[in-house]
Amino acid sequence: MAHDSYLSTHILDTARGRPGAGVTVELWRLEPDPAHVTTTVTTKDGRNADPLLPEPGFVPGRYELRFHIGAYFAAAGLASDPPYLDVVPVRVHLAAGQGHYHVPLLCAPYSYTTYRGS
Repeated sequence: MAHDSYLSTHILDTARGRPGAGVTVELWRLEPDPAHVTTTVTTKDGRNADPLLPEPGFVPGRYELRFHIGAYFAAAGLASDPPYLDVVPVRVHLAAGQGHYHVPLLCAPYSYTTYRGS
């Protein structure tokens, strides 16, 4: 039986080998017109405290997560001025009935990678 879908994220600071705590993350729905859904700040474990897009009211479609890593690395004294990476956008398509969508971001002041996690 398929579960309803929901979305979470996790940030890992690969420059310092620890969770990305205190990073602002925005979620935008891209269709039919761009609309802000929610903004959160990651916990000490680099995770969102509550689902970014919870099961109740989940709407399938294209979304964009915006990770504010420029401000995060600037606060840590690790960013160039201006920061090389500022707000990192990650666009995903979320379908109903697919269970847990998890979008981790592994980042450093000059690089990042992501994947569909579990």
